[in-house]
Amino acid sequence: MTYALDKETVDRIAAMPVVIEAAKAADELTALWPLDGALRMDNDAKYTEDLQVRTTLAFARVLTGFDVTMADAEFVYEGADSIPGRPQEVVDALLAADEAYEIMEDYARDGQIDLVIEAAQALGANWDEATAWDVEQLISGVAGQVHDIGELDMTKRFAVALTVCDALLGVVARDAVDAHDVAVRSLPVMLYVNELREDCSVPRICLTGDRILALMERRGNAADTLTATAGFIAPLAEAEWRRHREDVLWDPDEAKKRAKEEDERRNKEELAAKFADK
Repeated sequence: MTYALDKETVDRIAAMPVVIEAAKAADELTALWPLDGALRMDNDAKYTEDLQVRTTLAFARVLTGFDVTMADAEFVYEGADSIPGRPQEVVDALLAADEAYEIMEDYARDGQIDLVIEAAQALGANWDEATAWDVEQLISGVAGQVHDIGELDMTKRFAVALTVCDALLGVVARDAVDAHDVAVRSLPVMLYVNELREDCSVPRICLTGDRILALMERRGNAADTLTATAGFIAPLAEAEWRRHREDVLWDPDEAKKRAKEEDERRNKEELAAKFADK
């Protein structure tokens, strides 16, 4: 399978209002770089750690169907291989998700496509040989176009990532036995597409477990899966990128100042209301 991006398809997705709005948020976020000051760099590092924890939490929920907690994901991220009072199945799913996440960090450095297959194996994604081969060929085709993608504006770069994501989801969903199997088989795609975004200077995103399942359901009921995928992911990406920007810009001193000003404003309003009643 040789994969080549279709310009008309990318342009169509890039013209969607939700994609345009999300790209604006991405531009506002990336405009902060290069980050100035230790505080912003530290905030971004904390965001990056939190992103991994949230991603592995989402994956573990998909893998197990259990109510995995943020505390569970944080414990495993910090090195735990068991958690008192929690099912070992939850811990094992989090360990698998963390392993896959770290494998894809190696892919980001080395660009070895077989690492995507390795991440799928770590997650128990159940890709057969034909699926793995088609995934490798599709990713290889995209890799040959990354430089050209990087020359596009943010809206079209994001549209490309959405187009590739939908194409890969279509490949891995073949022969899935049920909706849960589709979701599990999609998890490595989520990791890869984040690396593709990073490579094309589009920020990463994170979908919760419920939203991953909802995306698979929407695609399964759609005549046009690409439009469905883009329409579902774009608003979530916009929210994620606005959150990332707020996290980077967060200043504890400024936050305390604003909280104090808000308390003073509220007190003045309460006093004014009290005297107005007399």
